[in-house]
Amino acid sequence: MQLRPFTLKEEVLQSRLLIGTGKFSDVSTMIEAVKASGTDLVTVALRRFNRSQAEDDLYGPLSSIEGLRLMPNTSGAMNAKEAIRAAQLGRELSKSPFVKLEIHPNPHHLLPDPIETYEAALELTKEGFIVLPYMPADPVLAKRLEEVGCAAVMPLGAAIGTGRGLATAEMLRIIIRDAEVPVIVDAGLRAPSEAAQAIEMGCDAVLVNSAIAAASHPVAMAAAFKQGVETGYAARTAGLMHTST
Repeated sequence: MQLRPFTLKEEVLQSRLLIGTGKFSDVSTMIEAVKASGTDLVTVALRRFNRSQAEDDLYGPLSSIEGLRLMPNTSGAMNAKEAIRAAQLGRELSKSPFVKLEIHPNPHHLLPDPIETYEAALELTKEGFIVLPYMPADPVLAKRLEEVGCAAVMPLGAAIGTGRGLATAEMLRIIIRDAEVPVIVDAGLRAPSEAAQAIEMGCDAVLVNSAIAAASHPVAMAAAFKQGVETGYAARTAGLMHTST
């Protein structure tokens, strides 16, 4: 079954798999994984838009992939002020309206700061960004971010890089139930089956980085995640049977 497109503001995406570009062993592997994933949208750290140094520039290689959209992220920002500045620089360098809003001031767990995330989203939406905030799986915060104009909400499945899957599943179900914007699981996924489960439960998309980049064969794993998302969407569309006691 072909995936039905979904929309982030005015931008239409064919794939429900978003990809991060960090942690790969080399740029060529990352590029091949992005292609194998079939993604429309990749997130890139601001420091990787360094066009003056080819070894630290992803803008050129990624821009060569037809139809691919770039989404600068604010990873490394410690507060709303730093995130806003990073987003502005990212848009200037990439010419992309997207920003993945990330504010995680504690390097020991990389959990998102809900207060600073909300403050930054409030300003960035006013500036016309298509804001996708990385956030705790908090239904109240999700609704507040939706209300200020975020194009989607991106609650974590588990902490970044842990591979603990959908540890926040119960909170995700509440967010999905109440959301009027796309819900994208960001962080924590380890296996394509977990991506399928997220789509089956009603998420609109998933964002994956470590599970692909840290796999023994990243390109093959990217293709597997593509299939996982497609399978989850096909199952949800087909209509899962109700459980009984």
